Amino acid sequence: MYIEDDVEIGENCVIFPLCKPAGRYPNGQRQQRFISVRCCQHCRKTLEFTGEKTELIIGNNNIIRENVVINRATHAGGQTVIGDDNFIMEGAHVSHDTKIGNRNVIGYGTQIAGCCEIGDGVIFSSSVIENSHTRVGNLAMIQAGTTFSKDVPPYIIVGGKPVEYSGPNTTLMTSAGFDEKIQKHVANAYRLLFHGKTSVFDSMLQIRDQIPKGPEVDAIIKFLKKSKKGIVTKE
Repeated sequence: MYIEDDVEIGENCVIFPLCKPAGRYPNGQRQQRFISVRCCQHCRKTLEFTGEKTELIIGNNNIIRENVVINRATHAGGQTVIGDDNFIMEGAHVSHDTKIGNRNVIGYGTQIAGCCEIGDGVIFSSSVIENSHTRVGNLAMIQAGTTFSKDVPPYIIVGGKPVEYSGPNTTLMTSAGFDEKIQKHVANAYRLLFHGKTSVFDSMLQIRDQIPKGPEVDAIIKFLKKSKKGIVTKE
């Protein structure tokens, strides 16, 4: 095992053989497992990287399996962040400056490019490719083998080549405690977005005017407003 300089590891962490920690692991009050993970500091991860001192921050109770690669940020002051309670499976790659929330599953061989944002409770199936500067909202699911270059809003399932909207993620919403009325509102909001022949902006106006207000619907509108890369399947 090799541990680089400037590494802080909290209590109750378990580090398995062949690991190479090269980041900061704060508040280690809950157990983490690292199995053959490579957290790269000095390897070149982008043409813009010049060896500046950057950070990789990994939260609590994560399971990171064999041959996972996680890159630090590119420029001084930047951070790659992994939250709490994530399960990152064998062969996954999390690139520089990406922010991952809590309770996510990153499937076998999934590749997440630089500067991406992933919310909470997201499931990536195996061999997913997320291109750079894209976002995935809470409780979304990306089906196996999918490649996407635009944002995936919360509470939905997407998949295929080319990527398509497959419906609201009722399984994860139910697990998260959403009642049937809330799930119906979410489904109707996405009916307006994905099945209507309008722009994303006009769909937001329709959602605001036609769907009862609530935290979940507000989260959808907020996500759509912040999108810079556009929304999957929408021109």
